[in-house]
Amino acid sequence: MFVVTLILAGGIGARLVELQLIQGKRNRQLAEENRIRLVPAQPVRGNIFDRHGKILASSKLARSVFLWPATHKPEEWPQHLTRLCQILDTPCDRILARLESAGYNSPLPVRLARNLDDQQATALQEYSEELQGVEVGIEAIRMYPNGELAAHVLGYTGEIDEESLADYADLYEFEVNKQYRLGDIVGLMGAEAAFESILRGEWGGQQVEVDSLGQVIKVLGEQETHAGQDLTLTIDLGVQKAAEEALGDTKGAIVAIDPKDGAVLAMVSRPAFDPNLFSGAIDEAKWKELQGRDHPFVNRSLQGFPPASTFKIVTSTAAIESGAFPASTVLPTYPYITAGGIQFWDWNRAGFGPLGFAGAMAWSSDTFFYQTAQKMGAQPLIQWTQKYGFGSKTGIEIGAEEAPGLVPDDAWKRENIGYGWFQGDTINMSIGQGFLQASPLQVAVMFAVPANGGYRVKPHLFYDPSQTPSYLRDRKRHQFLRYSRLCRQERHGGSSALRVAHLVWRLRTDGQTGDCGGGLW
Repeated sequence: MFVVTLILAGGIGARLVELQLIQGKRNRQLAEENRIRLVPAQPVRGNIFDRHGKILASSKLARSVFLWPATHKPEEWPQHLTRLCQILDTPCDRILARLESAGYNSPLPVRLARNLDDQQATALQEYSEELQGVEVGIEAIRMYPNGELAAHVLGYTGEIDEESLADYADLYEFEVNKQYRLGDIVGLMGAEAAFESILRGEWGGQQVEVDSLGQVIKVLGEQETHAGQDLTLTIDLGVQKAAEEALGDTKGAIVAIDPKDGAVLAMVSRPAFDPNLFSGAIDEAKWKELQGRDHPFVNRSLQGFPPASTFKIVTSTAAIESGAFPASTVLPTYPYITAGGIQFWDWNRAGFGPLGFAGAMAWSSDTFFYQTAQKMGAQPLIQWTQKYGFGSKTGIEIGAEEAPGLVPDDAWKRENIGYGWFQGDTINMSIGQGFLQASPLQVAVMFAVPANGGYRVKPHLFYDPSQTPSYLRDRKRHQFLRYSRLCRQERHGGSSALRVAHLVWRLRTDGQTGDCGGGLW
């Protein structure tokens, strides 16, 4: 018996030596981490308003559930998670993966779910005794009162995952209270992402001492939290609603900008999504329903498509500015024209009779512009297409999603198609077809040029009424068309489509101020 007692005492002594001397520093660290907790306080995100002060995005208080990783040993966590997984309807493997990512010795809490419903919150309270290390807290979550309205402009918020954390790591390199952490809520699309540094705010929180039950005994230190700044966009909520109603459920996009300064008044893309869905946990059924909408997260306002007949404004400009045609030109139109043995038909298969530039645009005559393309050739058309901004990103703040479009030429075609440029390519391009690609936003910028007197504006979403419009700050840089006017010439006969005697659109770059030979509007 003495021998057995001696062996047991020796074993216990050896274990104490190991715990106190060999692993003592490590165990003291674990005890300290279990006793001292860092309770971070996430800042309330700034509000987003339209140009008239109407709310587009705000925040509301909601319940979130957290785990304190150091509460249990790593091997103990699986047995403590069964009830929690049932309440949250979440696979336990997913929760364990989050614990591993954060680190089992982390003094910071790990968020598992946001925007808990009443039933979940009640269940967590009822089973609190068997859910040690689980805590329900109050957080501000994002709220979009207009649902899907302007979803692609506003974007949505969500948690930083392990893969994207590195992208945020150096954003605030020397400001500890602004550093990003795993699980932080950030803007993931649209204005929420583009203006993240404005909307985010500054973290605060407390360092507290807790007892064995996790109850706070003493506050050891505190850092004040600062809410994010509010943001006003150029969007006009009334115009946005009208544009959304006009597009309805049709797949496509609508963009409206102020031609004077490029302020985006409305931007619609369909299909869309409700950004409120991402303020909490999105269930699998809803996610599948979203994915069945044909790429609802793609902002079609910023993607390239053939601009079609809207492009005839550029063709008119190129024809006049190249010197190939005077502004007063009248051409016969036909059912089709022939080039290289190919028939290029007008859309009505009949032609429209004699037309000038304004009449050709009013009736959208194809054969009129085919003829201008044949005479002026590809180079002036390509050059003026680029001057209008096609083929380059507009620079809008949410441009991370923006496509530059495409202005094809002989070199591009040889590299990508395998042979050179034909006259038929110029003819197709003259009516916005062929290889040409432009976004609806680029087309809106194009329309602004004749509307504002000949300036190419830079579209933007940040609203600051005190700023001088970009095209006025540097007139020489932005004024590539010095003269833009719709002219009425009584002597040329009429156009019933326009309800005026005759319109001639004239854009000049030579600085002359001559009129069109008739009364001016």
